[in-house]
Amino acid sequence: MKNTYLLIAGLVLKELLALLRDKSSRFVLIGPPIAQLLVFGYAATYDLNDISVAIYNEDRGASSRELIRHIAGSPNIDVLYTIEKESDISALIDNREVLLVLHLDSEFSANIAKGESASIQLLLDGRNSNTALIAQNYISEIILQLNRQWSRNKHSKGPPAIIEARAWYNENLNSRWFIVTGIIGLLTLVVTLIVTALSVAREREQGTFDQLLVTPTHPLFILIGKAIPGLLIGLLEGIVIITLTILWFDIPLRGSLVALYLGLLLFLLSAVGVGLMISAVCVTQQQAILGAFLFLVPAVVLSGFATPISNMPDAVQYLTWLDPLRYFLIIIRSVFMEGEGLALLWPQYWPMLIIASLSLAMAGWLFKHRMY
Repeated sequence: MKNTYLLIAGLVLKELLALLRDKSSRFVLIGPPIAQLLVFGYAATYDLNDISVAIYNEDRGASSRELIRHIAGSPNIDVLYTIEKESDISALIDNREVLLVLHLDSEFSANIAKGESASIQLLLDGRNSNTALIAQNYISEIILQLNRQWSRNKHSKGPPAIIEARAWYNENLNSRWFIVTGIIGLLTLVVTLIVTALSVAREREQGTFDQLLVTPTHPLFILIGKAIPGLLIGLLEGIVIITLTILWFDIPLRGSLVALYLGLLLFLLSAVGVGLMISAVCVTQQQAILGAFLFLVPAVVLSGFATPISNMPDAVQYLTWLDPLRYFLIIIRSVFMEGEGLALLWPQYWPMLIIASLSLAMAGWLFKHRMY
């Protein structure tokens, strides 16, 4: 058993030295992730195709009914809920069932009829700040059109309807909070997947893989030796990017570090498993890189990083369940913006644990199959 541990340690050291001795490998590990973090952190933007709305109407007058009719008739807005009491608002936003809640008080129609300004409260889910701003602009445009109509019909001292907007979890609707936290998962996945996918392919290309085959070592231990460097590099990469996110971009970390790093560990295990599967199948490093990007592109698209998952077709939404990046992005944003801990994030942990177990088991089978 002692010899086995020494062998694994030797393989880990060999992999790390092979990466660190190569100048181009060192640059790939350090340069692009930091550069992409800075570029994407400032430049990335999002669009919105659908707006889910709940309406809390305490007024039964004609003006409130007219406003709700215009909102419900908009092709970009889907009124999902009609709320009867204020206590229902929190759960709908917390569980991401609606993007915004529109609240009309009991004096809304009466104030409009008297020519006085009436307030409209918008409660927005600020976790995706760009989506929240677009949703607010849609509602504002509808209210602006109605304001023109009401102003013509009644003598008004000011704008008939005034929006009072409040964003939950991201009070200033700073888009960088949403974008940069997503980049943590994206860049960690890219580095870990590529490093792991190249491990066995590099051995085959350099001709040293045959030397491993003649050693009296079980394929499982060789697999572990190949997996640990990718895991360590991914953890280091994740720690560096999380630190930059907090200190450089000044994004508050409101939740538990334990919850965040547990999610990072499970996510990296999933990425290492996929990377080893790719590496076991590929013969050259070029094939391994292509295989990694074949996984990366759909993984990023399906994760919700660029397009909200709720806007995707139902069949595509089912595919997102197989994407570990989807769950990790929810964990990152929940910890950073919502302040959540371990207990509330369990629904995101166990899918990644299953993905990691299945991918590592498949990688082990492929590794053994390719050796004999």
